[in-house]
Amino acid sequence: MSEGKVRSGYVRPLDLKHGCVDMAHGAGGRAMAQLIAELFAKHLGNDYLGQGDDGAVLPLPGEGRLVMATDAHVVSPLFFPGGDIGCLSVHGTINDVAVMGATPLYLSAAFILEEGFPLADLARIVQNMAAAAREAGVPVVTGDTKVVERGKGDGVFITTTGVGVVADGVAWSGRNARPGDVILVSGTLGDHGMAIMAERESLGFESPIVSDTAALHGLIAAMRASGADIHVLRDPTRGGVATTLNEIAQQSGVGMMLQEKALPVKPAVNAACELLGLDPLYVANEGKLLAICAENDAERLLTAMRAHPLGASAAIIGRVHEDPHHFVQMTTAFGGKRIVDWLSGEQLPRIC
Repeated sequence: MSEGKVRSGYVRPLDLKHGCVDMAHGAGGRAMAQLIAELFAKHLGNDYLGQGDDGAVLPLPGEGRLVMATDAHVVSPLFFPGGDIGCLSVHGTINDVAVMGATPLYLSAAFILEEGFPLADLARIVQNMAAAAREAGVPVVTGDTKVVERGKGDGVFITTTGVGVVADGVAWSGRNARPGDVILVSGTLGDHGMAIMAERESLGFESPIVSDTAALHGLIAAMRASGADIHVLRDPTRGGVATTLNEIAQQSGVGMMLQEKALPVKPAVNAACELLGLDPLYVANEGKLLAICAENDAERLLTAMRAHPLGASAAIIGRVHEDPHHFVQMTTAFGGKRIVDWLSGEQLPRIC
């Protein structure tokens, strides 16, 4: 996504109010250069993107190791309470880098646009994406744009890749959970997935459900600063908390026991899940994280999380124990026990 200039000769400015994406915007000529210059570079521009080449030349960190993550975003609808595909594509990839213990540094962004997509909607997405990147302090430094024929896409798909640096000695991994460890979550479950579903299904609730999409590296920095012995961090996106914990249990070769009474779920989200026959444990989150830490540090870590705005509703939700079967189980509100299994099938398609 170079900032390439439109060649000499008068070119009518993009009609960002009434215009639409057409095939010429992806053909590599004057129209594509204009789209990049007047929309993408205008809002996402920075010194690195402004180099104008096929890739960005970036400074290397002096110490530590590089972390790289990539994520494709196909959410439907594109706009939802609390965000849109633009800010989601920034937050999601930043979080994938940050939960590795890394400081996110740079993003790339690739757009697949469908012919006929309104330029006004594209401008709104790019502006929100730029605002999210600025707020997070993680610039988009390179990218690409492609256009597909009408009916061959679904408006906009965005793939972002993030690069960060993790300090030597930090090795958070899903392989590191140990019996006796404590499981924490940074806030209420299912907000993003239910915001999408409520918008998609035109469900009205007395208290509107808003997506939790957010960049979590600030919260994670505060958690690191607490000095707690953190073993695992994960952001429970597709498949929710249940699927993420099953992944960790398998990686670490342990079992887990959750406490249903400890799970933080907003009443409106709970009501929406009951209406749709869903379990909040399996619903996607985009601004929450799971942390697994040593037992002696659990309260210290919880205090640090609650002191940050994105961790105000943090809670201890369970413990890790020995289990040769690597099951995730839950003590129910009635005192019984049930298996919290892997997500089976696609519960909520096009959620992120």
